[in-house]
Amino acid sequence: MPTSNSSAIAGLSVQRIPVPKSPDAKGEPDFRAFHDLDVAHHMDLWGNLDRCSTLAEAVLFWQGNEYEERHVFLARLDGTVVGSGTLTLPLSENTTTAGVDVLVDAAFRRHGIGTRILGVLEQVARERDRTSFDAFCAEPIRLLKPGVELLEAKSGTGGVPMDSASTRFALHHGYSLEQVETNSTLPLPVEEALLQNLEEQATSRAAGYSLIGWQDRCPDELVDVFAKLKSLMSTEVPIAGLGWEGEDWDAHRVRLEESTWLAGGVASMAAVARHDATGELAAYTILTHREATPGMVYQEDTLVAPGHRGHRLGMLVKIANLRRIHELWPSATSVMTWNADENRHMLAINIALGFKPSGFDGEWQKRLE
Repeated sequence: MPTSNSSAIAGLSVQRIPVPKSPDAKGEPDFRAFHDLDVAHHMDLWGNLDRCSTLAEAVLFWQGNEYEERHVFLARLDGTVVGSGTLTLPLSENTTTAGVDVLVDAAFRRHGIGTRILGVLEQVARERDRTSFDAFCAEPIRLLKPGVELLEAKSGTGGVPMDSASTRFALHHGYSLEQVETNSTLPLPVEEALLQNLEEQATSRAAGYSLIGWQDRCPDELVDVFAKLKSLMSTEVPIAGLGWEGEDWDAHRVRLEESTWLAGGVASMAAVARHDATGELAAYTILTHREATPGMVYQEDTLVAPGHRGHRLGMLVKIANLRRIHELWPSATSVMTWNADENRHMLAINIALGFKPSGFDGEWQKRLE
């Protein structure tokens, strides 16, 4: 597999770099440069690091695992780091797909550097027999100004600004907009009167279910049934035309995610609805928190399993987790979440709780066949 590629731009090279073995990345200036570029990008785009991985998280993620191979590339112009690229290659499911991401330093954009980086990523993906490339681009909600022309997603819901740099770049290189996600933020604390009112409405529909929860590690006696819910999460959420296969989760995969989070300084909290008659886990939601960004809590998965919908379990598990935030993470001031625009039911729950749009993600795909 090639690790370097030159461009017609004099002095430009794109090289794959090693990922450190230790989360502190000591002695790995290339990876630190990669992370520094990501930090600068988030500060420039958002004005904060609420959506940016810490160095430890980045190291652990880009090491990859048995389910996904991951590669990091740096672009240099006459020795100066001017951009980066990443490539993810699923190994267990979706083995014809590849995830690509391109970032160019703001001072060096519109000179063909991003095109060169993307070319390297796609070349490596093709050599690994990947025929579908996926890309995501997050942008602040301020770009969705009234009257701005939008490129509509193929899902039929949501769109991205037609004249934004990311849209023009993606379209120029043959990518189509499959889906748009709304990034929403909830100020904390949530008024208890609101939670009580929503909880009363939901509880009236949820007879026969009990709420349980845990921190950081799923109890051993539940991990197998929880893994089944995690598998459903990959098939039951809206994916528009992205065509992804479902993921096969088992206890080992759950434990790997938990241990990776903890090693990267990420604490987690789960709230789960259990069906009393069968013992099945019917719904769950996960919150995560990083000491590096103590004010922000991240809403990860939320799912209600088929066969248990219509009982407002999604609302109940979210309320249960929100109530525990102050106890576990007293410095938290906001919760952030993401939902596909066509996932109207979950968006409605978030709106009722007080979430407000703060950004959006364009989800792009390019297919070779």
